[in-house]
Amino acid sequence: MKYILKSRLWTFFTVAVLFVLVGAISGELPSAPEAFTILAAAPFLMLGETSMETLSELIGKQGTAFNEFKNANDARLKAIEDKGYAPADLTAKVDTINTELTQLGKDIAEVAKKANRPAATDAETLTADQVQHKAAITTLIRTGNKTPLLALEQKVLQQGSDVDGGFLIHSEMDQTIERVASVMSTVRQLAEVRTIGKTSIEFRVKTSGTAARWVGEGDAGGETTNAKYAKMEIFAREMEIEPWAFNSALEDMDFDIESDLADEAGIGFGEAEGLAFVSGNGIEKPRGFLDQTIVANASYAWGSVGYVASAAAGAFAASNPADNIINLLHSLKAGYRNGAVLLMNDVTLSLVRQIKDASGAFYLFNPDATGEFGGFVLGKPVAVDDNMPAIAANSYSIAYANWKRAYRIVDRRGIVLIRDNLTAKGTTKFNFRKRVGGGIKNYEAIKLMKFAAS
Repeated sequence: MKYILKSRLWTFFTVAVLFVLVGAISGELPSAPEAFTILAAAPFLMLGETSMETLSELIGKQGTAFNEFKNANDARLKAIEDKGYAPADLTAKVDTINTELTQLGKDIAEVAKKANRPAATDAETLTADQVQHKAAITTLIRTGNKTPLLALEQKVLQQGSDVDGGFLIHSEMDQTIERVASVMSTVRQLAEVRTIGKTSIEFRVKTSGTAARWVGEGDAGGETTNAKYAKMEIFAREMEIEPWAFNSALEDMDFDIESDLADEAGIGFGEAEGLAFVSGNGIEKPRGFLDQTIVANASYAWGSVGYVASAAAGAFAASNPADNIINLLHSLKAGYRNGAVLLMNDVTLSLVRQIKDASGAFYLFNPDATGEFGGFVLGKPVAVDDNMPAIAANSYSIAYANWKRAYRIVDRRGIVLIRDNLTAKGTTKFNFRKRVGGGIKNYEAIKLMKFAAS
């Protein structure tokens, strides 16, 4: 996910002021728990609709629930150790608190998404041409009148009509759709994103470097191993979405139809591409990181994705399940671990939350009070994506990658709009089309966990 604090560095100044104010009012500096709450809330201070009280309450509830969860789960594990089973009421209590933690994580994440969502373009920063384009698109949406758009296209020597393929929407609406799509797609938030002006992007990736060798005194020199490169290409594939509106709504000036359409298009595009980035087959859509040649990590070679087994079919290992999670984290080369993020769905995360280390001394999971991530496992951030498969026999339900280096998303510049008020009486359809692609760009930078014995 995007790092919230990067877009709000100056909030640290606000936090410092808060410390001073609290100290001035109370006569003493905040205690450690109070300081943690303020720091955790720092990224959200700019949200007018989210009060500090609400945010502090969510953070407090999360901390309390996690402590209750650990106590209940410790009791469950001890019962299994002593009796060979856990009482049903104790298991139910653990499940209930676990569900509560999942919901609290989602609630805090929603606040984080609002804080992390870039602001809409300020009308005052638009150029004269952009203002004209925006007004012309608004006219097309509400009335179907193409004349202003056709005049603008003539001005810049472009041609376009509904018959020829629609009109490019103005930059502000385009950015709104992209902002909403990025919130809906977890992989888009994590991966590298490039904007291109053609059908595909070609690039080369170094798969091995030049090797040095030792030369003894008097020995003849010679050639060393040359670097090897792989040529990669990612195509931008076309996708469409068609929200519609009642004609009567288009006549109501108090209804912000443009924002509503942009939100609907952004949500639809985000949901579709989010699934494709995970499991798309590459046929007229992006190729997901799960639609690859997947091999045991010991047999890894360029062009395949390595996996580490959970050591049990459709489950974590019954004994010392933490060991194979540790193996997964260390299967990624050290050079890729800085910035690497675990990816799994909420149900998988709820199971990981229950796992302790082999000594039983501590839990692998810790919550993330900022809401930027779903939590941390052994210090590594966890991003939640419900497009990841549920745990089942031979499923690949956890991915661990340095996503910026592992996966590339390409957006073809421009989103096209076609207005159709003829095919359905009383309604107007708005067909939005955009082109997006995705694929692995570095096979070394991603690993998976396979839920199987081996």
